[in-house]
Amino acid sequence: MGAATDAPTTSASSTTTLSPSIIKKILLSYTYVAIWIFLSFTVIVFNKYILDQKLYNWPYPISLTLIHMGFCSSIAALLVRVFHVVDLPTSMSPRLYLSSVVPIGALYSLSLWLSNSAYIYLSVSFIQMLKALMPVAVYSIGVLFRKDSFKSSTMGNMLAISFGVAIAAYGEAKFDTWGVLLQLGAVAFEATRLVLIQILLTSKGISLNPITSLYYVAPCCFVFLLIPWITVELPILKENSTFHFDYFIFGTNSFCAFALNLAVFLLVGKTSALTMNVAGVVKDWLLIAFSWSVIKDTVTPVNLFGYGLAFLGVAYYNHSKLKALREKEAAERKDEEGDDEESGRLLDQREGDVITRRNESEG
Repeated sequence: MGAATDAPTTSASSTTTLSPSIIKKILLSYTYVAIWIFLSFTVIVFNKYILDQKLYNWPYPISLTLIHMGFCSSIAALLVRVFHVVDLPTSMSPRLYLSSVVPIGALYSLSLWLSNSAYIYLSVSFIQMLKALMPVAVYSIGVLFRKDSFKSSTMGNMLAISFGVAIAAYGEAKFDTWGVLLQLGAVAFEATRLVLIQILLTSKGISLNPITSLYYVAPCCFVFLLIPWITVELPILKENSTFHFDYFIFGTNSFCAFALNLAVFLLVGKTSALTMNVAGVVKDWLLIAFSWSVIKDTVTPVNLFGYGLAFLGVAYYNHSKLKALREKEAAERKDEEGDDEESGRLLDQREGDVITRRNESEG
């Protein structure tokens, strides 16, 4: 009797105890999330520090983005051409580069330029609130390019997010129209870039990790940014003879920007894009708290209420995407099981026919 009663307890404890491999996988996932949040947090605050006229006072967003792209181009070329860390896709032809990568590079340069410019006019906390509109922009542009199907429930969700951001904007203590337009433009260009990646690259079977993405896209961005830099910021920099290039500040800032791209690769490659979205929500709340407590930006109750509504809308949208993904995987698994059962029946039937013919020939 004693042995009989001990067996269920042993089996139950073995099912509830996590194996070392699962614990290691969980710890690694949390480590990737922590690294990405830290680097993303660092790059945003670092850029704000450099561009803000009350801090480092170097309000040249095109120049800063140009330095980032030059640094990333150089490091990516070393990793690909010298150290051979990753292999380049064999299907990337000059024609495909011009038709697919160049438009993506142009949109990326515009997105970075405008988003960095917004830090001159807006607080870090308010910019994070405006970035909550990213799912709205991606879904709307996806429907426009027929990559997503229009659903009234999803559009209602998007309108709820937009309403929350509008309330947050209404409660912003230091509202700047030009800064808001810059950040909204950055969101629009970035959303278009993400949709075009699906249309121009993913649909053609081309998959780029962040190193190969930077190898192809960063030089293209550098060239696009040279045009506005020469006409807009270079003349001002020539007049400002008191400025001396700080290699430590800009070198560290550029290295953090490059490391952030690698962290994105680790996070999405080892977990999922949805994990990155959830981690992004945590990062935004941390940035809002940091902006209020350390940088001393004003965060009003109306700000928080509006962003809270937008946050709930984004959380529901991520939940809906996860649910749809699980249903799709379950349906595919069911189809595979059905195919396996059909194959098994055919195999059994074939073996039965062979045995029958053998018996007949022996008889």
